[in-house]
Amino acid sequence: MEQIRTGDALLVVDVQNDFLPGGTLAVPDGAAVIPVLSRYLALFHSKGLPIIATRDWHPSNHCSFREQGGPWPAHCIAQTAGAQFPANLQLPPSVFIISKGDDPTQEAYSGFQDTLLHAHLQTVGVTRLFVGGLTTDYCVLQTVRDARSLGYRVCLLTDGTRAVNVRPDDGRKAQEEMVRLGAVPLHLEQLAA
Repeated sequence: MEQIRTGDALLVVDVQNDFLPGGTLAVPDGAAVIPVLSRYLALFHSKGLPIIATRDWHPSNHCSFREQGGPWPAHCIAQTAGAQFPANLQLPPSVFIISKGDDPTQEAYSGFQDTLLHAHLQTVGVTRLFVGGLTTDYCVLQTVRDARSLGYRVCLLTDGTRAVNVRPDDGRKAQEEMVRLGAVPLHLEQLAA
């Protein structure tokens, strides 16, 4: 069993309407992360531990969009319904929101890229991150990669992530890569209340 304690934080990556069923870049089984992450959210909130949520917050001409020559359909355009967090994801009022990907010329999968995430975590004394969200093979992977390179210990919430799987094994390979980098795979039943 893993005990959460002072110095830990929950990081929810890009659980936004456009990545859910009916969204412009819907992730297969993406909605399955919501009830699981809601339980993690309740647990961390009950302990008074920091909770951070990242979100894609793209301009309408973002370089990752197919219309601009990128690989993805337009998604998570700032101020649109698709960029919002789903109503059933129970984020507490104290959540610290990190917007990323707002430079039209830069792809930004990681929650650390050109954001205040690292500075915020240092300010609130975080040394270990519990990371879940969408997607295993892009934004979760890159966020975990950067977290490890910055010296954070990472627990990967395997029950609270899903992959887009452009290639069938992308999610599995991403998870293996994160573990190789030192992330500890974890699911809710392994977390002591």
